[in-house]
Amino acid sequence: MSDAALHHTPAEPRFGFWRRTYAMLVKEFIQLKRDRVSFAMIVMIPVMQLMLFGYAINTTPHHLPAAVLLQEDSDLGRSILKAMENTAYFRFTREVKDVAEFDDLLLSGKVLFGVEIPRGFERAVRRGDRPALLVAADATDPVAASSALSSLGMIVQTALAHDLYTGDPVSPPFEIRAHARYNPAASSRLNIVPGLVGTILTMTMLIFTALSVTREIERGTMESLLSMPITQVMLGKIIPYVLVGFLQASIIIGIGVLLFGVPIFGSLLLLALLSILFIATNLSIGYTFSTLAQNQLQAMQLSMMFFLPSILLSGFMFPFLGMPQWAQILGECLPLTHYLRIVRAIMLKGSTLANLQHDTIALFGLMLFAMTVAVMRFRRTLD
Repeated sequence: MSDAALHHTPAEPRFGFWRRTYAMLVKEFIQLKRDRVSFAMIVMIPVMQLMLFGYAINTTPHHLPAAVLLQEDSDLGRSILKAMENTAYFRFTREVKDVAEFDDLLLSGKVLFGVEIPRGFERAVRRGDRPALLVAADATDPVAASSALSSLGMIVQTALAHDLYTGDPVSPPFEIRAHARYNPAASSRLNIVPGLVGTILTMTMLIFTALSVTREIERGTMESLLSMPITQVMLGKIIPYVLVGFLQASIIIGIGVLLFGVPIFGSLLLLALLSILFIATNLSIGYTFSTLAQNQLQAMQLSMMFFLPSILLSGFMFPFLGMPQWAQILGECLPLTHYLRIVRAIMLKGSTLANLQHDTIALFGLMLFAMTVAVMRFRRTLD
């Protein structure tokens, strides 16, 4: 018998190739249907992106919080404040009594602008002395401050439209002196580089710990951990990555200072301690994801699902105060939102712990909540 006859293979049945391909297609759809997390990602990620970019993101923020130091109560002063509010960029939320309270509000980030109307302002205007109205702006986010500051030029004429002034508009009776604090050159590097510290830490810390428990299960080493208390397992999983995250933060901040000229006006020790708190918070959230996911793919998907709103709603890419109220409430539930305020305030403003109490307490609360959920989920998994 010839070699050709020995190696002869039967002819492939008609449409056999397409039948096998169809069978593979059906199998993949069935598997996708069973993997509910992956199926949810397919639907939720584009919907979430569309909703956030359509409703929450606003590159020209309005109604930004401002404080006023009103050293005299006059008709002209009230007209000026009303004209500023009518621009839709300013919203006066605080009235302070002295310069110290004025500076504290800017350092803590509770307001973005401060307006000081000096004593004897209206009398100086009537006498033709051209007094100055002082406006201080928190320019750590240049995008949020620039539009509001550019609108100040129209305020002089608007404020005096129904008051005493009807003279030459080329020489108005008073001037507005705007002082962009903390970032007078409106450099985007001073805003982005500190923000990158929190963004990179969020992404890496979530992924590292989100894969921790699922990796143990897939490798078959989870059984050796069942005899250990959950607190020991969590600490053993989290502490090494705290050190890794601290090293990452040090590298990013060091490069920012040496290559991009980002200053550090505040305490390095305070920045280090609050960075460790932020790292521990993200690790706790990532560990929670690892107890919710059934495999490493699902853990990665959950991490990305959390990272996407973090980068969009935290104030890293777009002004936080330019978002609607519901988006700001969601942003307050994200650790990155609070850490961005902390790292920018310490590096650019020189803020102290007293100025950052709200964000520090918020980070600590989010960490405790994530740890509690992780412990509860881990125990259910062991059953």
